[in-house]
Amino acid sequence: EDQGKGKRRVNYKLRDWLFSRQRYWGEPFPIVWENGTHQALPESDLPVLQPAMDDFKPTGDPRGPLAKATEWIRYSPAAERETNTMPQWAGSCWYYLRFCDPRNPDTFLSPEAGRYWLGTGHGGVDLYVGGSAPAVLPRPHAGVGHTGSVGLGHVSTPEPFQRLVNQGLILGEDGQKMSKSRGNVINPDDVVREYGADSLRLFEMFMGPLQDAKPWSTKGVEGVHRFLARVWRLVMEENQAGDWVVSSRLDEGPCADKRLRKVVHETIRKVTDDVERLAFNTAISQMMVCTNALTNSGRVPMGEWLDFLKVLNPFAPHLTEEVNARLQAAFPALDRRQLCQQPWPAWDPAALVEDEITIVVQINGKLRDHIDVPADCPRDQIEARALQAPKAKPHLEGLTV
Repeated sequence: EDQGKGKRRVNYKLRDWLFSRQRYWGEPFPIVWENGTHQALPESDLPVLQPAMDDFKPTGDPRGPLAKATEWIRYSPAAERETNTMPQWAGSCWYYLRFCDPRNPDTFLSPEAGRYWLGTGHGGVDLYVGGSAPAVLPRPHAGVGHTGSVGLGHVSTPEPFQRLVNQGLILGEDGQKMSKSRGNVINPDDVVREYGADSLRLFEMFMGPLQDAKPWSTKGVEGVHRFLARVWRLVMEENQAGDWVVSSRLDEGPCADKRLRKVVHETIRKVTDDVERLAFNTAISQMMVCTNALTNSGRVPMGEWLDFLKVLNPFAPHLTEEVNARLQAAFPALDRRQLCQQPWPAWDPAALVEDEITIVVQINGKLRDHIDVPADCPRDQIEARALQAPKAKPHLEGLTV
């Protein structure tokens, strides 16, 4: 370039064998052939739809099944339609744009809708979640199509997606990729019938980080199913007739247990943060911690319980909405909306402050007791209380401290 002998240029290429298919299902190419040359159809002939066919099985003809639609192929006395089709994800490479303006009869995306939904800076879809195959097939084609739309002035954002996350595979219980030939395929319908859709959904998110490949475990599903049963029994109990009714443990008053309130608000904060990071497994782990705290409390305060239900709702919608509906029937003053329609709970920073700490009392290296003291308790007072700890005191008789 400095010497005037060349010029830098970027070329983009899509391999035809990745995009052209010899099958019925797929978008027909808007191309016609005449005298060995091809040309694009006029815009007035778009869109091109597949012809209605009773038999679209492969025939061995390299032109594909559409070759059997002889009337459809004949575009004019001298021209024939292209019989190859695009892969089905050819349409899915740009549908995110059409979703922004689905009822516009004049253009696939108006400038106003594009600016509103995609933004005006780097813009684009906030998050694209897909496996490794979309990363090397639809995603690059979406980029090329998006870049072309930018060049034509239809889209203002330079990139189609702001963030890409590739989820890992769920492997068979033998740690290998599920395959009928290996006999390790898990049918989700069978899991739903035995354990419920909530258990299946929750376990898939609890298995590990979203991006990692993870082996299936039926015992793991059973464990998650037991967790959801514990959630149910926290506020539901069986009466003498064997019917499930709202438990007497539920307390409409404010939460007087500072520790329980702290755990609940820690859960709200962690689940909120983890969902944003797609760290669903650690969010579920924290909800299990919260369930243990609620189980160990004498009473279940209504306010904290409803907040817990709301953060669990995206993970187990069927169970949480059922519990909420039963509570609404028992307590008419509650919000009548479904949990998914109610505001997401906010954590209280004041509830997270550690105003009391637990001190371990050891004698000659052995754990003897625990004492709870204010966070700012002086050392001498801590020592005095440790010496009077009920379980530690008998071990200090006759000893000089």
